[in-house]
Amino acid sequence: MLKRILVVEDSPENREILTIELEFQNFEVEVAVNGREAVEKARSFRPDLILMDISLPVMDGLEATRRIKADPETAHIPIVALTAHAM
Repeated sequence: MLKRILVVEDSPENREILTIELEFQNFEVEVAVNGREAVEKARSFRPDLILMDISLPVMDGLEATRRIKADPETAHIPIVALTAHAM
């Protein structure tokens, strides 16, 4: 069962909504606000799942995903893309 989720989102409102809902569902949540921080926290927090925004400052979500998947320490972590660009 999933226990730890890394939420990667630069929008404070979206980050808060996701965090509140996930914590309500008893998940342990860590947040990152840019792609570089996401890569670092994937290694240190060891989440069971990453929810990754695509448009991020510093490093976008696609590049952060590539780096996480290229690292043998984090390659196994499932990543779900989040974006408002679909609309």
